[in-house]
Amino acid sequence: MARFFDQLTPDHPGLALFLNAGDPPLDVLAELLPALDEIGVDCLELAVPFPGSVTDGKTVRDSADRALAQGVDLDVALEFVARVRPTLKRLRIALLADWSHSLKRRSLAAVAGEVVDSGVDGLLVHGLPPRLRAEYHRVTTEAQLPIVTTCYHGVSTPEVQREAAAHATAYLYLVAHYGRSGTAPAAGYAELADTVVRLNATATAPIAVGFGVKTRHDVEAVHRIGANAAIVGSAGVGVVERALHRRTDLVAEFGDFARSLLHPIHYPLASGSTP
Repeated sequence: MARFFDQLTPDHPGLALFLNAGDPPLDVLAELLPALDEIGVDCLELAVPFPGSVTDGKTVRDSADRALAQGVDLDVALEFVARVRPTLKRLRIALLADWSHSLKRRSLAAVAGEVVDSGVDGLLVHGLPPRLRAEYHRVTTEAQLPIVTTCYHGVSTPEVQREAAAHATAYLYLVAHYGRSGTAPAAGYAELADTVVRLNATATAPIAVGFGVKTRHDVEAVHRIGANAAIVGSAGVGVVERALHRRTDLVAEFGDFARSLLHPIHYPLASGSTP
């Protein structure tokens, strides 16, 4: 299975976008994914919707509620991925599933096999109980299913960070600060540089930074600290919400948003300077 964020040159920031499966509705999402693929987005972090997330802000929680109202669950999400996967050339899909809402009553080994069979490129399990970590790592390794691990800047202990680096096989999601999604670190992303260096010293998977990334400026700031990619969540979900509310062309509007994150910023020359 291909590595995440390996499609571009080392000096080009990688980009992952977060969406809930079912928001936008799956027929619209099926049109959007090939467009994102052509635009050059590296990864879609596709969440199986679940209610009441304590780590998400209102924008993402409202999105999950809209997706749940569409009847989307794990089985529907996997069927969707299996259907759209043949239409994609380079876009990777990382599936985010909440253990309590989506996985608790299932065999982890069976889930790993179903996820692989769907064409998902990597799995991130939200809220996995510590007592199940060893089994989770075993069954995903046996299924050859890459996994996304997470840790927090400024909160996770060195031991937790080392464990996240050791077990990440898809990518390591470094959460920029402890709080709700959609909010950025007060001092900017530069304060994460030392954490990224420590993680890169032992991690074999790429490092992706998320929370509060909204613009190309933010994507470039994440890239400057040595991370392989930036993860954009709430800002993109907000584009979906506004397009649904106004009943405008969601695929076009979200595509424009994605392009704005990928295109380099051209700063104006100072007075009297030459190109």
